[in-house]
Amino acid sequence: MSNSNPTKPRTVCCIGDIHGYISKLQNLWTNLETLIDSSDFNSALIIFLGDYCDRGPNTRQVIDFLLSLPTKYPNQTHVFLSGNHDLAFAGFVGVLPEPRKGADFKEGWKEYEQNEEREGWFKGEGYERMNLQGRRWGGHIKVKFNAIKGTEYKGSIYDAAPTFESYGVPHGSADLVKAVPDDHKKFLADMVWVHEEDDVCVESEDGIKHCKLIAVHAGLEKGKNVDKQLIFLKARDTQVSKVEALSGRKNVWDIPEELAEKPTIVVSGHHGKLHVDGLRLIIDEGGGYENKPVAAIVLPSMKIIRDTDNLVK
Repeated sequence: MSNSNPTKPRTVCCIGDIHGYISKLQNLWTNLETLIDSSDFNSALIIFLGDYCDRGPNTRQVIDFLLSLPTKYPNQTHVFLSGNHDLAFAGFVGVLPEPRKGADFKEGWKEYEQNEEREGWFKGEGYERMNLQGRRWGGHIKVKFNAIKGTEYKGSIYDAAPTFESYGVPHGSADLVKAVPDDHKKFLADMVWVHEEDDVCVESEDGIKHCKLIAVHAGLEKGKNVDKQLIFLKARDTQVSKVEALSGRKNVWDIPEELAEKPTIVVSGHHGKLHVDGLRLIIDEGGGYENKPVAAIVLPSMKIIRDTDNLVK
């Protein structure tokens, strides 16, 4: 018999962008397990906020680790959101849903073709049937220096070279499609673009607050009907070649005003920042930088846990 209190709010852990750093993921996971009461942890809802690949050297091992969790922790619920990087990886290996209404991925290239030369879009085997982001992901960027980040690009605009290398093929090689194991392709094919929960608790000054929760990699767009956005994201509609909720910046930073009526947590990664403002949670302290931590937020306590925390049991 479990002695857990039925009225006790469920523990929810939202884990920021991992970007191919397996040791950070392992350390963060150990810290979560150490810090959270074991019965709470073993029954927790774990939401990964996306961007598992690129930048760091161990994408393959990161996905292996994520795939092992449901067997090791059968009473947890695991949600794997797609980040913009993961969507592009999925596009390159050909596992994104087909565009609706018989459209062709090719039609999505036109809008951005002025960037093709600079970004050196992938033109190898299979490119004719590839989603725009897959082509950008496997491309060879001409300018090697990313002025905004102050770092060198790793292969493409997405810094995808380490991902290719983790599967044992050189950046931009069409052989990646064969090198990625079927269970990894299934993982990429199954990622969700949004996740909703009706009742998540948060500790606030006025006690426990019951909220709706929406988890999406970058955020929800301002000035657009939220229900329509959610329908589009649940359908994973690839007719749109750049999904703002997965790759936007300023336009997805705030909680849309129409969600103010019912307390709604909007949790995201993506932005290379740790920003907790009321119920808007942006959990991406690492941003794919080697020297920055990967963070998670635990609800209801709102506690931030990092891979760098030195927690001894």
